[in-house]
Amino acid sequence: MLLSIDWDALSGTRELVFDAPIWGTRDREEDRVEAWRERARRRGGQGWEGLTADFPLYPGGEALERYAGIPAHVTLTHADAWDWLAAFPGADVLNVDSHHDLASLSGDPARVRPGNWAGLALASGRVRRYTCLYPAWHAEVPVAEGYDLERTWGEVAPLLAPGVRDRVTLRRMDDPAAGLPDPAEVAALLLVQSPAWTSPAHDPAFFRLARKLNAAPLTPPLDRSAAW
Repeated sequence: MLLSIDWDALSGTRELVFDAPIWGTRDREEDRVEAWRERARRRGGQGWEGLTADFPLYPGGEALERYAGIPAHVTLTHADAWDWLAAFPGADVLNVDSHHDLASLSGDPARVRPGNWAGLALASGRVRRYTCLYPAWHAEVPVAEGYDLERTWGEVAPLLAPGVRDRVTLRRMDDPAAGLPDPAEVAALLLVQSPAWTSPAHDPAFFRLARKLNAAPLTPPLDRSAAW
């Protein structure tokens, strides 16, 4: 299987943080840096550390270090998964993510984007079976997709062709490491920064994990630690 890890599964939000990107955001340059500056200003403007109370780094990064030694890539956006998948036609994919990435209601549905790469890969045959594994902290955040799997499936299923729906599974971790595969089962790994959704305060931890995994860059991620 292929293992995809979106950093937004760890760099998350608390309940009822109404300027959190989990409520919805675009993925423009300003969303990746300036929008986070504005969130930090609202919280006192003392640098990225002021974001920590509302945008914590949840546990689980250490559990991912078990995949060191597996062929790994790191990239800026999940749209890059489309090209990454081309080397593994017909593979099964486990995606640890705060979003299902199966379909998007905005924009051109045929254009590969962070929100639809998995659905397009399933429809094209590039992926055989797809599982989205939501992080455990979604159980405490009602707006999160993983809070109510039936609700989320009811929203996404009508957007998928029947032949695609049958090959999709949505699950949520019971704890920060639950549901992760044995390293022996993983052929390759993709680590995705998704900076429009992840706090700059957590960039150092993201880059430490990428180094631990010896991940080769596709599109280089952003180091926003000095961008304040």
